[in-house]
Amino acid sequence: MGARESRHELVLSAQADDAVELANSKAEARSQEELAKDLGIGTRVLARSQARFLNPNGSFNVVREGLPFWRSLSLYNALLRMPWPGFFGVVTGGYFATNVLFALAYVACGPNALQGLSDVQNPEHRFWESFFFSVHTLATIGYGTLSPRTYAAHVLVTIEALVGLLGFALATGLLFARFSRPNALFLFSDNAVVAPYRGGQGLMLRVVNGRRNELIEVEATVSLGWLEQVDGRPVRRFELLSLERPKVNFFPLQWVIVHPIDTRSPLAGMSEAELAAAHPELFVILNAIDEGSSQPVYARRSYRADEIVWNARFADMFVDVRGGRAGIDVRKLNEIERL
Repeated sequence: MGARESRHELVLSAQADDAVELANSKAEARSQEELAKDLGIGTRVLARSQARFLNPNGSFNVVREGLPFWRSLSLYNALLRMPWPGFFGVVTGGYFATNVLFALAYVACGPNALQGLSDVQNPEHRFWESFFFSVHTLATIGYGTLSPRTYAAHVLVTIEALVGLLGFALATGLLFARFSRPNALFLFSDNAVVAPYRGGQGLMLRVVNGRRNELIEVEATVSLGWLEQVDGRPVRRFELLSLERPKVNFFPLQWVIVHPIDTRSPLAGMSEAELAAAHPELFVILNAIDEGSSQPVYARRSYRADEIVWNARFADMFVDVRGGRAGIDVRKLNEIERL
């Protein structure tokens, strides 16, 4: 009897260990599944913040502290991504600052550093002539009215010629990179809507190409993040939403991206108030190929609860065009109709 009871206890112990191992395996699988759904954002980070993660313009609403200034500084990326007025402002400011510095250096070399000065006794007049001589040297114009005379002036001209060659090459390269870099302009509707859809409801948003170029192979990824209380603490959940049509081959007009709210949807049976209480954020990512450059372009947008309008639908954007062609009025992108 003792041996039989001992074998029975061993069997029960092995079964218990198998059950624990199975439970741990399922928990790990669920954890890995949750990690795969958060788009690389991090459930712990967003659970601690009530602010939106993506701004309406697609930029990330986060702060990274503790980065060394010089190590994290990327002048090339800053010049490549800044708006055009800022870029031309930086280039123009750098051009004038360089000429001012070299003009001061020529003045510091003495009144006889440059040959051909009209008034060497007037410091202000000598500075401005030195300034325009610097402009001629930096741009390799060389009218010949002024020329270096002293050894120090010749050294400065040598240095400035090298600075001019490198500076203009850098500015030209940046200008070309900015022009050649594909940059899509996706116009997202200001609001998403929950509208009737095939006998039920659907979560919808609308997007239009804001430029006259052609985009092909446009793909959409829509993910929903919301807060849940688990063991008395807030946990951010993520779910990739199934779409009626996740990809369109051509994008000449508009695209209404639809998530059917069916039994598989995390929004199934949820009211407007319940969704707002969960502090949701709807993440939308678009990938496309610019037909002219054959390069990929991207865009992203997010919607918070106050930007999701329930019991509404988008107004019709299609207009009649002469010749029987299809057309839309982009000014109606954000127009919605209450139901």
